[in-house]
Amino acid sequence: MEKKIILTIDDEPHILELLEYNLAKAGYKVLRAETGEKGLEVLRSAQVDLVLLDCMLPGMDGMEVLREIRADLQLSLLPVMMLTAKGDEIDKVLGLELGADDYLSKPFSLRELEARVKALLRRSALTHRGTQPKEQFQSGGLVVNHEAREVTLQGTPVILSRKEYELLHMLITHPNQVFTREQLLEQIWGYDYFGETRTVDVHIRSLRKKLEKNPEQPEYIRTVRGIGYKFVK
Repeated sequence: MEKKIILTIDDEPHILELLEYNLAKAGYKVLRAETGEKGLEVLRSAQVDLVLLDCMLPGMDGMEVLREIRADLQLSLLPVMMLTAKGDEIDKVLGLELGADDYLSKPFSLRELEARVKALLRRSALTHRGTQPKEQFQSGGLVVNHEAREVTLQGTPVILSRKEYELLHMLITHPNQVFTREQLLEQIWGYDYFGETRTVDVHIRSLRKKLEKNPEQPEYIRTVRGIGYKFVK
């Protein structure tokens, strides 16, 4: 079985060595980059299955690297786990808003790291098995091509992160059905996700910014007070 390839981007040599040693021991092939710029070079020249990205990098920081990844059509669906300082709530929320799939606070447990990596890769594999219906969904100016995994709004391509797309797909394939935050977290992030239901709110807010004329008064993705969200067709 071919090894999954993980790119670690961190400016601390001992962190890179620790990650490489333990991930290699767990059966992964590990690539390393000490700067955000170098990390993007690697991503555009090598096949990578998952990125571990430190928030605090010299020069181009982790958030800017994440923006570049999500803005690149070839990389936008790549799973990214952010490494943040312990208790840095702002970095966590901003990272999720920019499209991070998960985050891990330093110092971290190696067992937890391996569990999160395994969960992200498993979710990514399920996403790419071609189980999406071969059809096109349209509501007003919003068009979602399930087979091509492409979204356009008034004819203009909309770039979504992998989780944003999965969340949108879940909602539009069940129009007018109300989902609780817990249901969406379970369906999109899986039973083994370690995060909180606020993760769903952050991704919904990001989707609204990209899809709604007025995110404060959404036309498509509505909040059902005290319960969760639904897509109105």
